[in-house]
This record gives sequence, C-alpha cells and structure tokens, in this order.
Amino acid sequence: MTKNHALIKRSPAKKSSFIKKALFAGALATVAFDFWGPSLAPILGFAKLSTIKLPTTMIEVVFGSAPTGVPELLHYATGLVLYPLGLLIVVRPIWKATLPSLHWSIVAVVYGIVLWVFALYIVAHLITGLPPFLGFTEVTWVALVAHVIYAVVLAWGLETWQLASEESRLEIGPRL
Repeated sequence: MTKNHALIKRSPAKKSSFIKKALFAGALATVAFDFWGPSLAPILGFAKLSTIKLPTTMIEVVFGSAPTGVPELLHYATGLVLYPLGLLIVVRPIWKATLPSLHWSIVAVVYGIVLWVFALYIVAHLITGLPPFLGFTEVTWVALVAHVIYAVVLAWGLETWQLASEESRLEIGPRL
C-alpha cells in the first residue's frame, strides 16, 4: 500500500489540527517573507521590497481602484491560505508520487522559485502590465530570495512541526 498523504482519510479532529498547522506555517512563512523584503534586505544594502505595491497595482488594474486595506488583505490571504494550499494540494501530492525520497527542503526551494515566477511574471507582467520580472532590477532578486525564504519556512512548518491534540498547542521542536 502506498503512503499518499493527499488520499489519507483524516478524522475531523485531525483535519482541524492539520488546518491549524497549515495556517500557522503560512503565518510564520509570511512573517519571514515580510521580515526579509521590507526590513532585512535594505539593512544589508539590498533593495527594499514593498509587499503591498504588487497587490495594489493588480487590484487597480482589475477593478479600477484599490480600497484601503484590500491590498494588505490580499497579501495576507495569499500568504496564509493560497500559497499553503498550492503546496499541499498541488506540489506535495506530485512530490510524494514521483520523488518521495527527495528532501522537503529541495521541494521548498523549487516551490519558492515557482512562486517568484508566478508573482513577477504572471501577476506583475501578464495581469498588471509591468515589465516581466520587473525588468530584472535589484528588487527582482530580493523578491526571489523572499519567495524562497517563504517556501522553505512554509514547508518546514508543514513537514516537521506537530500540533498537539490537547488544546491545539504547538509542540516545541521538530518531529523526530
């Protein structure tokens, strides 16, 4: 019998615990992304990544205007829910079915690069009309690092951390 994690039936308690774990991993990854781009990168002498400019531009192009708070909401919904779902629903089943012995960190780096391509080519160029990959300026590379950091932290949270069943508290440390 194969161990396809995407097909395992989960009890309601396990589903709830898994959802909490995914939200926590997404939140932690979003904090890491937001810490690197707008904060740490400029301190280290790199370009400052604005985490809200691209969502604002996309909303303005699609809807004509970006109401206050909506770009931030889109940014956080993407980081907490959409990108984790992409890893869990699309990437993880393919990974486990094709290369199950591949370490999660390698999958995470590849996923981060895919997220970067999605953000800076699909969203920035095809949807908003900006130059592909923002013209390969310095912010392009800061965004690449930010997306890879995000994906590694997300995968680390999903692949190594356990939520305890009692009171949904986090276990301190990775699974052994």
